[in-house]
Amino acid sequence: MIAASEPLDPNSAYCNLLQCSDFADTCVLAERDGEVLGWISAYRPPSHPERIFVWQVAVAAAARGEGLAGRMLDELVSLPAVQGATTLTTTITEANPASWALFGAFARRRGASLSKSKRFERAAHFAGAHDTEWQATIAPLPSVQT
Repeated sequence: MIAASEPLDPNSAYCNLLQCSDFADTCVLAERDGEVLGWISAYRPPSHPERIFVWQVAVAAAARGEGLAGRMLDELVSLPAVQGATTLTTTITEANPASWALFGAFARRRGASLSKSKRFERAAHFAGAHDTEWQATIAPLPSVQT
């Protein structure tokens, strides 16, 4: 599904297996009638346990336009393994308006602010082969009781 969800980076199968196993408690899978329609991979950075970092959000073509990505983000922040996180971060390129809209809408629903700053720069980090990745920071995340 990641490979079919441009502009996401197609990670190796090994990377995806690690996400599904080692980070299973901070990931969300959406299915309908046994078909995988959505996936969020995320993790709590060990150096910043107050954060949840969203690695990738993918929605299958069959489910686009249904608000699934937003519902999966809401589910993510309600997971027990995410409790206590006060900040959600992710990286997005400028050329990805769908992701900016998704995370902007999430911040508004949560009554939080969204700020952005350069995280990985095109020239310095990617030798010109990949667009600059901007860090989107959404805070504060309200406490969710489970």
